[in-house]
Amino acid sequence: MERKGDGDERLAAEGEVAVARLAIDSGDLPHAADHLADAMITDPQLPELHEALAELCAAAGGPAAARELFPLDGQVFLGTVVCRAHVEAAAGDWDAAIGMLASAVQFEPGRPWAHTAWLAREDLPGLVDPDAVAQAVARAAGGLPDPLPAELADAVRPFDVFVRAVVDRHPDHPLLLAMASGLTRRLGTTARAVELAEHAHRLAPGYMPSVMLGNALRAHGRPEQALAVWEAELRRVAPAEDNSSSYLAVDVAELYGALGRPADGLPWLERVLAADPDHPKAAPAIHGLRHAVDGDAAHLLALADHHRAHPDHEYAQDLLERLGHRVPWLGLVPGATEATVNVLHQVLEAPGTTRDTEIDCVASTVEPPSSLLAVQLALPRTTVGYQSVGTPDPRLPLVAPTTTLWIWDGTDPHPAVAPPAAASAELVRATAELVWPTVPAVYDHAVRLAGLPLDDLVGVLAHPPAPREDELGQALLAHQPELWVRAVQTFACLGIAHHRTDQPWARSDRRRVLLDLLLGPEDWVVEAAGFALVAIGWTHPDTRADIAAQLGRRLRYCAEADRTRVVTILRSIGQLALAAPWLPTEELDRARRFVAAGETAEAPEPAAPQEPQPRPGFLRRLFGRN
Repeated sequence: MERKGDGDERLAAEGEVAVARLAIDSGDLPHAADHLADAMITDPQLPELHEALAELCAAAGGPAAARELFPLDGQVFLGTVVCRAHVEAAAGDWDAAIGMLASAVQFEPGRPWAHTAWLAREDLPGLVDPDAVAQAVARAAGGLPDPLPAELADAVRPFDVFVRAVVDRHPDHPLLLAMASGLTRRLGTTARAVELAEHAHRLAPGYMPSVMLGNALRAHGRPEQALAVWEAELRRVAPAEDNSSSYLAVDVAELYGALGRPADGLPWLERVLAADPDHPKAAPAIHGLRHAVDGDAAHLLALADHHRAHPDHEYAQDLLERLGHRVPWLGLVPGATEATVNVLHQVLEAPGTTRDTEIDCVASTVEPPSSLLAVQLALPRTTVGYQSVGTPDPRLPLVAPTTTLWIWDGTDPHPAVAPPAAASAELVRATAELVWPTVPAVYDHAVRLAGLPLDDLVGVLAHPPAPREDELGQALLAHQPELWVRAVQTFACLGIAHHRTDQPWARSDRRRVLLDLLLGPEDWVVEAAGFALVAIGWTHPDTRADIAAQLGRRLRYCAEADRTRVVTILRSIGQLALAAPWLPTEELDRARRFVAAGETAEAPEPAAPQEPQPRPGFLRRLFGRN
């Protein structure tokens, strides 16, 4: 492996070694040990470091005496552990040296801890206890990704070479074979992993060989055989009688899910939960598997509720992130469908388009005014006009508001609010994102906007700042500026959701303003406010009934309007409602119809200019979405 301690890292390590040698010369050996531990973290392959470590051992009276310079009690520094491993090797305590090296691999696998001369000694496999090596492999491999990415595999490979050599000397050691199978599997040699695990299982059928054999079979593309091995082991030891086997039952259930048969996995989880209702993995897993059965976001909400009640159950958070990954509103700002936006895309992709390009567009009917913000953001000299107003009039709010965002001059919208203060706009600009891990996570992320004045948060909705000046921001400005506008509006509304949380919800300013926006004129801000309300419902269950009633009003209005005119936000509103699974069944069914209609409907009639050209999906390029 190429040395990583070049440039600044090498200079820093050399400086630590120089100070350590001065300390050795002065007899301050503990001080010297501290600096060598620092150097070990910085550049573990530096030759001068290992020379100085040998000098320290000599000054201490030999490697055995030098052990006390690198104590392992209390809070231990990683560099201390690695130095102690080298000292143990010098003292000839190979089992201890291997174990400590394995601990370093477990803690930080990308560093070249295993690239050391003594680990490559040809006689070392005959000097170690296979039980100790098995334990070391379990420790090292347990923290490794499966499979290992190439950069980590290069760092770990010398350790694997050593383990293979020990296996060759002890070919009938079941635990060693099983643990070696796990390491080999992570390095991508799945056929070898199956061979090792099968031999371990033949020698000593039992829990650990069964687990490792199933893992190897699954990685090698033989999941049905993995299930057979695991289920046989679970029949031998019931999960209710053996807590360790309860985790295997979860693996069985989730493998059924991966095979497209989640319903077959549910009984395994139910058995575990019958014995332990708060099982840290089975309790979240059953929600994930139920979601695989029917796709209902209610199971994701249950995961969030479970994690709030059991914050130490990290698997609930992991599952929630995985299952909501780039699902509209659960993990992603959905795109826009307006004819104005479609034309904007065409113009931006046309050769020769610059920010000074002038286009006069005329659309057949009024569209959400925020779509003009996207046009003006990318092409400030472009004008858009509308020929007619549909029925019911999308410019009118559903209820008389106390917060008015837009005023209309005929069919021309204008902001009814002042721009935000520059500092407020900049904070929203720095906070807004297009994707997020989970609904609770994005709600928490927006808490940094809680201190902004309410007028500024409302002002951002009609006066969005420009995208950030990074690669993503510039790509959005050049290709899909509407996504940035929608992200800014989403986060501004999330900021409103955090405004004056000391006020009781029912009488709060945050509720009043968000409802004004949700029930206001048809606009992207309706969606943004709706999502902020959904996020409040996810994180504050006592608000769900109220929020369901308000979202229902908007859904019913959209359904009525859709009978007589195009409602461009219809599909997104449907997706938003499905992210609030506490809504009544009737409303959720209506939302599903909105989404289904959006998936099958023809694209809206494009505004002039005509002759739209197909363009690659920017989201696919940016985020890898299909």
